[in-house]
Amino acid sequence: MTHAIILAAGRGSRLAMENPDELPKCLIEFGGQTLIARHLDQLNRLGVRSVDLVLGYDARRIIDHIATLDSRPDVAFHFNPRYELGSVLSLLSASETLRSGKDVLVMDADVLFHPGILKRLLDSPIENCFLLDREFEAGDEPVKIALHENRLVDFRKQLPAGLEYDGLGESVGFFRFGPKAAECIADECARYESEGLGDAPHEEVLRDVLLSCPLAFGFEDITGLPWVEIDFPEDVERARDVVLAAIRAQNPEF
Repeated sequence: MTHAIILAAGRGSRLAMENPDELPKCLIEFGGQTLIARHLDQLNRLGVRSVDLVLGYDARRIIDHIATLDSRPDVAFHFNPRYELGSVLSLLSASETLRSGKDVLVMDADVLFHPGILKRLLDSPIENCFLLDREFEAGDEPVKIALHENRLVDFRKQLPAGLEYDGLGESVGFFRFGPKAAECIADECARYESEGLGDAPHEEVLRDVLLSCPLAFGFEDITGLPWVEIDFPEDVERARDVVLAAIRAQNPEF
């Protein structure tokens, strides 16, 4: 049975203009429902019954909100007191689940997404699966997935100079890992902490594990399914004005 880890510890300070109440990003509403409520509802609909939710900033407000939700899996809360540092420490907080011997989803909490994206990830025959969107705006902010001959060769915001690749897409921020890869991720998170690298994003850990054994990983191409990660004020506007409407055009009940 698949277990999900949702990372929701960050403050979201770059959203001040669109978030005057200083809500955690996962509590921002789109179409009358918060991001975290949508995550939990979709997981529940797809049969995921256990979720680890890693919290940091304003954790109590998130916990109180989740207590009001009817459609959700069982949720275990983990607190990362060093949430102001890198998200690798948030992923480390869920290391017990990473070592559980189960398939594990790792999800960012700040994404508004078409339900078909999560279904594609859960239904994929690929044990260690990334999600790739080929339609994205180039720049420094997107976390990129580089392909060569249809295989993953790198995963980072800034790809190394000289990297040979023939395909490129943006990562959605959702992943599925089998038990062996999940345990390797837990080990790598622990190494980052012990070596004073706690200010790193968790994507760096995933990259290290990917590059250690690239043939063990694959991807699903979700190009054409609408989604947006909420990082900047313009992302909030795009989510409300464009992405939500695009999702509802295909899923009126969303």
